[in-house]
Formats: sequence, C-alpha cells, structure tokens
Amino acid sequence: MDGFINCESCSNYIYDELYDDYQCAVAMDMDEDEMAHFLQGTLRTCPYYQFNDEYVLASKQ
Repeated sequence: MDGFINCESCSNYIYDELYDDYQCAVAMDMDEDEMAHFLQGTLRTCPYYQFNDEYVLASKQ
C-alpha cells in the first residue's frame, strides 16, 4: 500500500498494559465511517497520525 501510514511510527500508538499490546490512543475519536475504513484497511491516511520523533521532543527540554 503506497502512502499508507505505519501506526508503529505514530506517537498515538501506545502500550496498553491492560491488553498487553500496543493500541491507537485516539482510535475511539474516529467516527463510525472512519473506523470501518480503518478496520477494512481502506483508510489511506490517518487523520490523527503524528510522527513519533523523539529527537524533536528532546531538543525542547
């Protein structure tokens, strides 16, 4: 899938201790249509994607 966003590089993709797995922290903010497209794999870009760049965060400290 060319252009598809990789969730593993997103800052919203966090570890959930309850489920012992990584999950999208904002997936619940998606409306029903967005979630259906996401689950079907037809959502090309995530409206909540934020690149997880630790170097940018460290430079602000």
